[in-house]
Amino acid sequence: QVQPVESGGGLVQAGGSLRLSCATSGRTFSSYSMGWFRQAPGKEREFVAAISWSGGRTYYADSVKGRFTISRDSAKNTVYLQMNSLKPEDTAIYYCAAKYGGGSWNDGDYGYWGQGTQVTVSS
Repeated sequence: QVQPVESGGGLVQAGGSLRLSCATSGRTFSSYSMGWFRQAPGKEREFVAAISWSGGRTYYADSVKGRFTISRDSAKNTVYLQMNSLKPEDTAIYYCAAKYGGGSWNDGDYGYWGQGTQVTVSS
């Protein structure tokens, strides 16, 4: 099992950058694909990005493609989400999630979730 814990959220102006981190406990991190999801007030949770257990495949929502980059450091049991050119519509609580095996953009496939970190982008 893994237990994701997010950090790195905050308040940033439009056009700025933030890097979210997701540290995981457990010794089987390398067996899990990791995903980032977000939920804005009054909206459903949506997929942002995912990375396969090997790091060889990445997946992005169209809304963040070219602006966000997901990566993982297996030595640190940590996955990152580098967010550039932030827009007010990126404002949301960002959640990190873990899934055994291959990557997915379906939140129902992820069994382990963090508590979330707030990202607020001001205009």
